[in-house]
Amino acid sequence: MYGEKYKIVRGFLRGGKRVITRGLTLEEAQAYCRDPRTSSKTALDAKSVRYTESHGPWFDGYELDEQKGKRRR
Repeated sequence: MYGEKYKIVRGFLRGGKRVITRGLTLEEAQAYCRDPRTSSKTALDAKSVRYTESHGPWFDGYELDEQKGKRRR
């Protein structure tokens, strides 16, 4: 639906999730998730590898953002 906003949510294999950013259009959320740096399987830079070592496998996905408010990155 027009005007809906989405949020990026990081999910962890060990359980749990956290909001990475919110207030995105559907197109922005989809583009964000196409980036190889949005999954522990494909994010191979040193920072991501250290993050995966401490948090376990993870991936970023998007969900409809029910919360009204400002965009956050």
